Amino acid sequence: MIKIYNYEEISIDEIFARDIEDTSAIEKTVSETIENVKKNGDKALLEYADKFDGGAPENLLVSEEEYEDAMKTVSPELIEILKKAAKNIENFHKRQVRQSFIINEEEGIVTGQKIIPIEKAGLYVPGGTAAYPSSVLMNAVPAKIAGCSEIVITTPAKGGKVNPVILAAAKIGGVTKVFKTGGAQAIAALAYGTESVPKVDKIVGPGNAFVAEAKKQVFGKVSIDMIAGPSEILVIADGKSNPAFVAADLLSQAEHDKMASAVLVTESPQLAKKVSEELEKQIPLLEREEIARTSIDNNGKIIVVKDIETAIMVSNEIAPEHLELCLDNPFDYLDSVKHAGSVFMGRYCPEALGDYFAGTNHTLPTSGTARFSSPLSVDDFIKKTQFTYYTESALKKVSKDIYKFAMAEGLGAHAKSAVIRDGER
Repeated sequence: MIKIYNYEEISIDEIFARDIEDTSAIEKTVSETIENVKKNGDKALLEYADKFDGGAPENLLVSEEEYEDAMKTVSPELIEILKKAAKNIENFHKRQVRQSFIINEEEGIVTGQKIIPIEKAGLYVPGGTAAYPSSVLMNAVPAKIAGCSEIVITTPAKGGKVNPVILAAAKIGGVTKVFKTGGAQAIAALAYGTESVPKVDKIVGPGNAFVAEAKKQVFGKVSIDMIAGPSEILVIADGKSNPAFVAADLLSQAEHDKMASAVLVTESPQLAKKVSEELEKQIPLLEREEIARTSIDNNGKIIVVKDIETAIMVSNEIAPEHLELCLDNPFDYLDSVKHAGSVFMGRYCPEALGDYFAGTNHTLPTSGTARFSSPLSVDDFIKKTQFTYYTESALKKVSKDIYKFAMAEGLGAHAKSAVIRDGER
């Protein structure tokens, strides 16, 4: 059963606290996996697929026939839903596109910035206890808008076959290629390349502890989006809230995995009690009952505060991945929210809207990193190059200033390069 606290009874650090596991064994396993893939390429990937996925595929690359079969297998209704979701994601993310600029305000001087898409983006899509076509769309659509020339997916293929819904989403999202490999070995393949899997410039997408560790270990060889922790939600709800709605929203994250964290902050002791009771009614009805039960019992919390302003303060200190404002006038509080990955406003805006359909991205900072990082966006798939142009006369006007600045730092060669064009040696 979820635990209920008065705000004075629990510290901020405890609210989203989870038991920290010793990860040394994971680090060692991942390191060995990466080295194996670097050394043996496709052979290693096929061996891992045989070991973990119930059989190695004949080919790592998904064929056009497999794409076509997937589009026939998935129901037309779900295909249309995927297309609607993709359109919403596109409409939101295309407004994030940055423009190059040039500054030419003084004669003989031009400076500017070019926006350049990352050429090759690697998308990791989990395929363990559940398939996530939503992750395909959330990662592929921004990459496509950014202008990535190659967008590749790696995903586990149970028995040598990729979940058809994943392939349908890949087709709709504009993915270039899909490869049948998962786990840390897939991250290694994307980072270093194999005979089949191309080496990419950036790896994005969620995964289990082994995937997260692999992303951590290959960072520097390639860019990554983030090291994501377990899912988390913080719901701020007042006494007028429907306890069944609030409980359902908490469980929408609790069912992700046993380490997920679901927290309610409310000024109403009555709502706290009713939500606790409602959770006990709803958990047994879930297909993922065991996961949700473990998450709620171990990591779930209800915090009773004196008022909604205090609830916002608590949220800002925690910086949750998902924040729901289950209030009549949520926009009155939006400016007070300083740290949150994604905010869901009002009584009819469940977090699942953002996971699937609204268009906002669901790849979000976790574990308090919303204090300094942002949701996945088009920005993750671009880089910026700056340029400078000075004519001879423009340089002569400032060369002495550059010389003196450089000498103040003790860098004589820098200083000399500024004045040598004036005939000084």
